[in-house]
Amino acid sequence: MAKAPDPASAAKLSTGQISAALGRARRRGIEAKAAKIQAVLRGEYLGQPVVVTAAYAASVRALIAILVTLNEQIKILQGQVEAYFGKHPDAEILLSQPGLGPVLGARVLAEFGDDHDRYTSAKARKNYAGTSPITRASGKKKVVAARFVHNDRLIDALMAQAFSSLQASPGARAYYNRQRARGAEYNAALRQLANRLVGILHGCLKTGTPYDEATAWPYHAEPLAA
Repeated sequence: MAKAPDPASAAKLSTGQISAALGRARRRGIEAKAAKIQAVLRGEYLGQPVVVTAAYAASVRALIAILVTLNEQIKILQGQVEAYFGKHPDAEILLSQPGLGPVLGARVLAEFGDDHDRYTSAKARKNYAGTSPITRASGKKKVVAARFVHNDRLIDALMAQAFSSLQASPGARAYYNRQRARGAEYNAALRQLANRLVGILHGCLKTGTPYDEATAWPYHAEPLAA
């Protein structure tokens, strides 16, 4: 968009220029995508008057300038988060958890808080996180549903951790696969994994012990190895 903020300049882009942009964005199948993009940019379309096109191009340039500055500031803020989070007494335990890095770990810590006595049990922490389900029973009818009232920032971070843990932890992957085998949909299985990881984190924080794969998944890592 920076190279071609208006249709006329976009139509003049070569496949080499498009390929270079795709390469910087770490895309795959660059050659085929570059040819396809060029064909679209040079295709027929309904246009706007020159003055309107120029106005839209100016808006695009302004938005790109904002995005560039925003990305620069995000990198600076990320550096500050990593530097200060590393000094926290619980940083080592949080960073030992599968799927948690400095930024995501700092976010989880900030949303949970660092008072070890705040949550009386793993269940209490899970309920606050919004990862544990709600069970409603009436007579012979029993309904299990996800919690819709929760801390959005916390649940987003925990779901991101659960997704990342699928590659970082054999036990987490085995647990997730087990939920899917039972018929759970993708989001439901990932939420159950996030719920389990919250319980593991609670135990580690309570005992002051870093994460250990064998201790965390004594019954779930073996099927995957087999």
